[in-house]
Amino acid sequence: MTGYRQVLAVPGMASLLGVSLLARAAIAAAVMALTMHVVLGLDMSYAAAGGVAAALTAGLALGGPLLGRVIDWRGPRTVLLATVVAQVVFWLSIPILPYGILLGAALAAGLLMVPAQSVTRQAIAAMTTAGQRRPAFALEAVQGELSYMVGPAVVILCAAKMSPGVVAWGVGVAIVVGGAGIALLNPPLRAEAEAEVEADAGAAGRPPRREWLGVGMIAVLTMAFGTTTLLSGVDLAIVATLEEAGQVSWAAVVVAVFGVASVAGGLMYGALPRPLPTWLLLGLLGLVTIPAGLAHDWPWLCVAVVGTGLLTAPTLSAVADAVSRLAPASVRGEATGLQSSAQSAGLALGSTIVGVAIDASVPAGGFAAAGLAGLAAALTGRLLSRRSPARTRFPLSELGLAGAPDREPCGADARPGA
Repeated sequence: MTGYRQVLAVPGMASLLGVSLLARAAIAAAVMALTMHVVLGLDMSYAAAGGVAAALTAGLALGGPLLGRVIDWRGPRTVLLATVVAQVVFWLSIPILPYGILLGAALAAGLLMVPAQSVTRQAIAAMTTAGQRRPAFALEAVQGELSYMVGPAVVILCAAKMSPGVVAWGVGVAIVVGGAGIALLNPPLRAEAEAEVEADAGAAGRPPRREWLGVGMIAVLTMAFGTTTLLSGVDLAIVATLEEAGQVSWAAVVVAVFGVASVAGGLMYGALPRPLPTWLLLGLLGLVTIPAGLAHDWPWLCVAVVGTGLLTAPTLSAVADAVSRLAPASVRGEATGLQSSAQSAGLALGSTIVGVAIDASVPAGGFAAAGLAGLAAALTGRLLSRRSPARTRFPLSELGLAGAPDREPCGADARPGA
């Protein structure tokens, strides 16, 4: 655990991770809060609630790279404060908005969502050395898992005792406080040497998109998409399996086991002496997911999802680490925004793919479809990485894509662009 102690000892890192956790948990709870508001507050169907959730998710996917580009240009504090104001307006107005206007407002709120995840990832890349980066991104992946475990669960518990409007306001307050907290911390998004190089380069410091959005980056984004496609499909397959067994009330227990396994896997991966290739982690994740469909009741399903959980946070961590290394510092915001968009698209598509598979076969087919989607993305990423030209600014062997050791950063010696 020495690596984790070193990461948390970096000035400002512990406070950044703590405030970011609040913001990310609230953002993860946003869809559930809007669902409860539409169903219980507006007395409408779950299909109508799904429309609002889809609008918010679409906004998140579209807004990630746009906000990232503005962060590259104006810095994090300006963007964070602007998005905080947008969230205040949206969440305060929810109780008085009719459904039609709420759809458009949810899309706008997604476009202008506080970029807590993106800023945290950029700050980790800037504040850590090469040797610290893998445990740091492992902590970030664990933070994401905790967000999805805690945020929606708190909303569900509160909805049983409070009005949906109050719950929505509470989620909005948490998003605003988290975003304002990150803005107050104003973490650096460039290492000192990177900032000096960028200042010397001036306007020419931002490379054209074609120079960094090449085969290597596309390979990583494909694997980011495949990872969340698999994970959203697993969630649906768990519910379908337990519903067929008449044990759907145990879904929360299975999901909790899954989340705890993921947290444990992320912490173990960050403590390893060497990284594993991203494509290999995703491929293994797909392989262990497929046989989970053999479980037909909740105790065995708890056992079956442990393997998938153990590989979830490590895969997400490896993807984030690879994106941070492939992107030059001057475009890191846009690159992490593209990563968020790829993952949001995977979350949206995964449940659709797996839902079709379940309807066409049995619940076990859902696990098979999710696992095969992960395997397909891993294979695609591997093939693309092998085609990466030699002139790529960041060779894939340095990105955890081929399992080679990291290079030292330019903070002390020479880290080219990452």
